[in-house]
Amino acid sequence: MESILLNESVDAAICIVNICKEIRNSEKEFVLTNQLLRSGTSIGANIHESKYAQSTADFVSKMQIALKECYETEYWLRIMKETGYIKDEKFFELKNKRGSIRRKLISSINTVKNSVQLC
Repeated sequence: MESILLNESVDAAICIVNICKEIRNSEKEFVLTNQLLRSGTSIGANIHESKYAQSTADFVSKMQIALKECYETEYWLRIMKETGYIKDEKFFELKNKRGSIRRKLISSINTVKNSVQLC
């Protein structure tokens, strides 16, 4: 059974891929889109990888990497908005998707950390 978090991260990554493809085709911009593609698709890859973690510590580590990538993606989105590559409407849509993923990641990390401390 797929997790809601993984599904959200895949959907968000697809949005990132599509917006970067659009910007590359219309604006011929490759440096910023490359950064956004790397961080934006890495979130879901790390969440997916966490499903096969070797230990609780490994799971938390993968989820923390996904969280860091989420923050980095938000940075690149802001840069691309401020430089006019992404329109406000698309920026806020993508920012909201990232916010939802970020909150779920934080909750998952805290839940696992708290359950380990109780044992």
